[in-house]
Amino acid sequence: MDTIFAEATPPGRGGVTVVRISGPQAHALLQDLAGPVEQPRHATLRAIRDGSDLIDRALVLWFREGHSFTGEEAAEIHLHGAPVIAQRLSQALLARGARRAEAGEFTRRAFVNGRMDLAEAEGLADLLAAETEAQRKLAVQATDGALGRMVDALRARLVRAGALIEASIDFADEEVPEDVPDEVFDIIQKISSDLAGMLSRYPATERLRQGYEVAIIGPPNAGKSTLLNHIAGRDVALVSDIAGTTRDIIELRTDLRGLPVTFLDTAGLRHSDDVVEAMGVERARQRAFDADLRIHLSEDGARQDPYREGDLVVRSKIDREGPQGGVSGATGQGLAELLDMVYERLHVRAVNPGLVSHRRQAEALSRAITALDVGKEAAAEILAESVRQASHELASMVGRIGAEDYLDEIFSSFCIGK
Repeated sequence: MDTIFAEATPPGRGGVTVVRISGPQAHALLQDLAGPVEQPRHATLRAIRDGSDLIDRALVLWFREGHSFTGEEAAEIHLHGAPVIAQRLSQALLARGARRAEAGEFTRRAFVNGRMDLAEAEGLADLLAAETEAQRKLAVQATDGALGRMVDALRARLVRAGALIEASIDFADEEVPEDVPDEVFDIIQKISSDLAGMLSRYPATERLRQGYEVAIIGPPNAGKSTLLNHIAGRDVALVSDIAGTTRDIIELRTDLRGLPVTFLDTAGLRHSDDVVEAMGVERARQRAFDADLRIHLSEDGARQDPYREGDLVVRSKIDREGPQGGVSGATGQGLAELLDMVYERLHVRAVNPGLVSHRRQAEALSRAITALDVGKEAAAEILAESVRQASHELASMVGRIGAEDYLDEIFSSFCIGK
């Protein structure tokens, strides 16, 4: 096993740069550079030297195998935050046989060494990418192993069902309690119901993880771009009195009271002989259709196509007509109330998010449900295989088995040093 290293802090100048080292030579490398460091998990101020060259004076600490993030022997060196210092330390480590870590390699080693399951690793990736409070809470729940504990509890119940089935097979000619078949199907029915409930919450949970989209749609010159600029607090969209100015979709990512929301400024909805504008209108309709919510903006307060239950229909440019209700992108009048309504409609979808937040997990869950879809007329051998298959799929949800196909995809999303 190679000994790897990387900066665990963002690149560039800062107060402190932390260099992490993990692998069988981590402690030896640390002591070669810093002198004897005997007590694990205690920070010590040491001079870091490469031969006679003093690289820096830094805090150092090390962790025994089995007691680090990766599960391997590991060390950290907390340098002053000038990039040239970290570069000089990197040269010293490379010269001593260590290599630079790849993206996500520390976390991948933690998974391989049993320090976390795959769902926890996915949660950690989500935590590093979180932009809002709601996303942070969802990711922390995943990194805490909540899905793994749920899977373990479900599999324990399946083990009970499997044992009862095997007993009915192995001792078919002997006395077997009459209630065994009923108990088995009762367990399967309850687990199937639990799994279906988990799966039903996946779309909303995955949407919270990815973020919501709110499309602002309406006829040309309805004030859509002006409204987007006012939400942003800066000019992100071109505003003009010429109809059809917006031809492509302009996105504004925001944190709406902890919810990740992307507002979409779309082309004005109308028939046009201009090929480019017509393409923009078609894109606007499709993107609006796929969005989580639509704000129908027009001076007369008419709803547009596409329309769905729960959409917001809002009058625009009310600064020109007085406060009869609506919104003005130019002055911001009514904007707070509009954002309140957007938040309320999205917030109800984010309440009590589920544990399943990735497609890989949802697909395994769906296969487990399918495996348990057996009737009471099924032979005991078929029933036993169904229970084993469901348990297998649940284990794959958290990477206990069959995780190899997903590792490169998952860990490549991590930054270097994590």
